[in-house]
Amino acid sequence: MKEISVVAAIIKHNNKILCVQRGENKYNYISKKFEFPGGKIEDGETLEETIIREVREELVMNIKTEKQFLTVKHQYPDFLITMYSFICSCEDPTVSLTEHIAYKWLAPSELEELDWAAADIPMVNKLAMNG
Repeated sequence: MKEISVVAAIIKHNNKILCVQRGENKYNYISKKFEFPGGKIEDGETLEETIIREVREELVMNIKTEKQFLTVKHQYPDFLITMYSFICSCEDPTVSLTEHIAYKWLAPSELEELDWAAADIPMVNKLAMNG
């Protein structure tokens, strides 16, 4: 079974959280699902370096990591994912999508309304409970 380690940015701005929607994917169980932006950790990178690089590449956005939030291990049918999430901030909330098909800035209480990738759901639940 393939194992991957990724980071996820929970980007907050004016009490809203950035949610991005994946495009079509060969795995239908993550195709067009919402997620927190991020990606795979490259050799020699720290978690914080990865998250800053990935958000810059995917969203053309500069962020600052504030604190580690939650680490999730999730077994999908084709791979095991370990996701390290961080609470992040941005001064400029402008988003330019390079990989995703849509984005939304939502209040924590609105997060559960979206169709999320399964690995992101524990983070969504914790954010919805704790704001």
